[in-house]
Amino acid sequence: MRQSEPAPVGPPASSLLHERRGAIHLLTLNRPHRLNAVSPELYRGLDRALRELARDPDVRAVVLTGAERAFCVGADLKAHGEREPDDAFRRRYVFLAQKVNLRLQRLPVPVVAAVNGHAIGAGLELALSTDLIVVAEEAKLRLPEVALGTLFGGGVSYTLPARVGTTRARELLLLSRFVRGGEAVEMGLANRAVPADQVLPVALEWARELAESAAPTSLRLARDLLREAPSRSAEATLRAEGEGLLACMGTEDWAEGIQAFHERRPPNYQGK
Repeated sequence: MRQSEPAPVGPPASSLLHERRGAIHLLTLNRPHRLNAVSPELYRGLDRALRELARDPDVRAVVLTGAERAFCVGADLKAHGEREPDDAFRRRYVFLAQKVNLRLQRLPVPVVAAVNGHAIGAGLELALSTDLIVVAEEAKLRLPEVALGTLFGGGVSYTLPARVGTTRARELLLLSRFVRGGEAVEMGLANRAVPADQVLPVALEWARELAESAAPTSLRLARDLLREAPSRSAEATLRAEGEGLLACMGTEDWAEGIQAFHERRPPNYQGK
């Protein structure tokens, strides 16, 4: 694959596009005719892509975005209304979605969500499964499941409180509130709100910083600690931090980081 050249996975009308930019891998949800609403095909594509990215030593960061004017508006309710799936189909679909979100959360490299437009339901669940979120100022974000007679998924019962606190999470989940990009930043739901045309450039710049300026082992351990801290005691957290620090001290990147600091130059981390 040539650098910076979009390459769809599967048939020409693939619902997921790939683009490699050096050590950064850009994933684009590609169902613009349905505002990138999720489908079984899209989830399967994400599942395959994330499995492959987890094994790729040349990838240091991932950016997830949506094609054209939306990030992802959630489940394709039109498609749901046109068919009567049996229980087996429903179960496969639901747990495929859960698996994809878990893969995002546990990917060995950091993920930045470039929320270029509306992120609703399953779309916001995907964004919340990433590490950092850049959102368009006018984008609408919502978790409407309770108001629609269904239930949220993707781990938002823990990813959302971890970002906004339990009180705000109750408000967003139980009242199914809409929030705009700026408000999302104020409450901690997103990291930065920018004009829509700046969302992807900012996300790619953050991914570049992660890929070039942070040691891969340190990043992985830091993300693991942040993800698991809410379920650990203070003693267990301190022990895990100590073990992680000792693990970093045994790496070549540790020595490179110290040497680069003394030589006043950017570090050249190798993930070793």
